Amino acid sequence: GRVKAIVAERERLFGELKKLKFLRPFPSQANFIFCSVLNGRASEIQQELQNKGILVRYFAQPLLRDSIRISVGKPEHTDALIKALQELG
Repeated sequence: GRVKAIVAERERLFGELKKLKFLRPFPSQANFIFCSVLNGRASEIQQELQNKGILVRYFAQPLLRDSIRISVGKPEHTDALIKALQELG
């Protein structure tokens, strides 16, 4: 049921995030995916996504500074996120 749907969507989201050259997603067993932002624009990307109504978590701590956390949502949320990230790339 619901758990299988979340796992399937997490796998799809991970696959889509891997295609983006400026992100390095880490494999996850949780309901979120942690990503390093390779171009140093994590804060800017978080803000741009928020402006589009898409919320991701940005970490300001030194060890995580260039990272974001993306929660697994419904398929339409994944589609909107990937489209927005492609536009930002």
